[in-house]
Amino acid sequence: MTTIVDKRRQAEYSLDLEGMTCASCANRIEKKLNKVDGVVATVNYATERAQVVAPKGMSIQDLIQVVENAGYGARESIQEERSERADVLAPRVQLAFALAVPVIAISMVPAWQFDGWQWLCLVMTAVVVLWCGRSFHLAAWKNLRHGSTTMDTLVSLGTLVALGWSIVAMTVGHAGVIGMRHAFTITLGYSDPLGNVYLEAAAGVVAFLLLGRWIEARSKREAGAAVRALAEVAAKEAVVLKDGVEKTVPAGELAVGDVIVVRPGEKVATDGEVIEGRSAVDAAIITGESLPVEVAPGAKVVGGSVNATGRLLVKATAVGSATQVAQIARLVEQAQTGKAAAQRLADSITAFFVPGVLVLSMVTFAVQLLLGAGVTFALTASIAVLIIACPCALGLATPSALLVGTGRGAELGIVIRGAQALEKARAVDVIVFDKTGTLTTGAMSVLAVQPTPGVDEARLLALAGAVEAGAEHPIARAIVEAAGDAPQGADFEILPGRGVRAVVDGQVVHAGSARLVSDLGVDLPDRSGPIGSEVFIVDKRCLGRIVVGDSLKPGAADAVTRLKALGLRPVLLTGDARAVAKEVAREVGIEEIHAEVLPQGKVDVVAELQAGGARVAMVGDGVNDAAALATSDLGIAMGAGTDAAAAASDLTIMRDDLAGVVDAVRLSRATDRTIRGNLLWAFCYNVAAIPIAALGWLTPMIAGLAMACSSVFVVLNSLRLRAFRGIQGN
Repeated sequence: MTTIVDKRRQAEYSLDLEGMTCASCANRIEKKLNKVDGVVATVNYATERAQVVAPKGMSIQDLIQVVENAGYGARESIQEERSERADVLAPRVQLAFALAVPVIAISMVPAWQFDGWQWLCLVMTAVVVLWCGRSFHLAAWKNLRHGSTTMDTLVSLGTLVALGWSIVAMTVGHAGVIGMRHAFTITLGYSDPLGNVYLEAAAGVVAFLLLGRWIEARSKREAGAAVRALAEVAAKEAVVLKDGVEKTVPAGELAVGDVIVVRPGEKVATDGEVIEGRSAVDAAIITGESLPVEVAPGAKVVGGSVNATGRLLVKATAVGSATQVAQIARLVEQAQTGKAAAQRLADSITAFFVPGVLVLSMVTFAVQLLLGAGVTFALTASIAVLIIACPCALGLATPSALLVGTGRGAELGIVIRGAQALEKARAVDVIVFDKTGTLTTGAMSVLAVQPTPGVDEARLLALAGAVEAGAEHPIARAIVEAAGDAPQGADFEILPGRGVRAVVDGQVVHAGSARLVSDLGVDLPDRSGPIGSEVFIVDKRCLGRIVVGDSLKPGAADAVTRLKALGLRPVLLTGDARAVAKEVAREVGIEEIHAEVLPQGKVDVVAELQAGGARVAMVGDGVNDAAALATSDLGIAMGAGTDAAAAASDLTIMRDDLAGVVDAVRLSRATDRTIRGNLLWAFCYNVAAIPIAALGWLTPMIAGLAMACSSVFVVLNSLRLRAFRGIQGN
């Protein structure tokens, strides 16, 4: 049954959440919020944020109270940097490993066990378990108070029992005797278990799992950067003209109807309409158009675009949250919130695994007693179950592969934003490319010089350079650069909307559009050949045609071919003209084209592809691509583009090379395969090892060793990613 929401009676809130340690925490908060009448909530574990639609009579404090009643913290979202959890965890990880490594080594190698070694190891283990691992115990206690269990419960109970039993064995038993040595036995037997300590298991579990939490925190620290990066596009100040007086004011104080002065090189402070002046405005960062647009009175301009040439007076038509940049930012935030965080296998099974292990540990104790094994044997077997069931390998399976994969990616110039990107890269089957700055260089250059019969090509280019030398338009700059040492022009004049005119070597020469040629009453020459912006050179007749455009990036066609070989269907999606888009698509081998599309339209195209069953990867570089990158299943940003695009993406290619996109997809898939292999091994290990421990066939010491070996296997399997090679052999 579909719920119909009357938005007039609803209020939307955004909550920053605190205290979540795994995806099951996010699920718990979401369920608690959605149980409230009239509330529809989505909790994103990756961004640690909840988007809530609630009845207007309900305050945000009521929602915060619901979250707090579930055992977590919440506050109204504010646009500021959160405390960096990764930075907080880093010293705890370093301390845990500095102490745990010698504890494990000494405990498992009898030859290294000096007199009193167990007491030194006890002190180091106590610091690791009680101080470094305190977050596990606090989370377990919090969940216990609210009647739930997570992996934190099992980690806390297993490590505390191992530490506590070791203290008992050393103080009540004979394990604390100076000169005691650990002897290796595989099965429990019926020897006195009070002669053994299990410090290495407790210290190792905490150290390895803290490493996993730290890696996870690092991958999440930039999750909220996309909207902040979009905010940087807008101008911070504006010059308002009132009663003939210019006054600089913060952009946030602008009102609809204000008249703004925009000089050459300045950003347009807000969306508006030109009321005076003519200029070329570069709106590529907003609209994706590769060429600056000529504007005159009556033309619309977008906030964040750059005025290239003349002085403009712009009347504000939209300010603040109503501007296009703000709307794009909102699209990005909504898309990020709507994405479910990657549900790792270790989190998804906690609802059954953790209570099951706890019950099995108690059952082991009871059954062994009934079989006459004795209290110490039964208790030790139940401890072995808890220790070997500690999900160290499960907790390390994802972050270890992620650490190696992302490290190798960094060497190749690829930034991978967490396991979620890897999981999605495996499944995508359509890859959508932006054009400007992605498939093309984004810079104007001369593509062709086509003189009419009887005219020398060098002479045509020289005349064009002489005439265009007085203009500041990007097309003019490209021609001047290509012309090199051109003759000097005189009496330079701009012909608005048509071109320019100058006197060169005593002859009046025009350079401009087809409209200019028509106005001069001269016949147009042959216009076949490359597609781009046409500049015609005319004295008494048309001397020829120069084509200026955005050139294709080297290797773009090869990259598209390789992506097709990986099973991806390429699509071109651009705000540029259809004719230009078709030419670029033909050159790189793309058949499906969507041209002249605005930012919201790009989101719609991606959504349509997804609605048709496709899993979509989007490659882009501009602010106009940010919302589509966030909406797509896998966003890939070219690092030479904007911060907004990079922040909204799952993968960022730091080098301006489309071969990096191919490498990113290949590396993501390889890393995802490694993660899945690790999880499969770790899960099967736990399933197989727990019954062995329950039968009393393993001592807690061997259980701890088996747990450590499982973790070592996971790490070694992850290290195989170091051998990954890019398509260029790097």
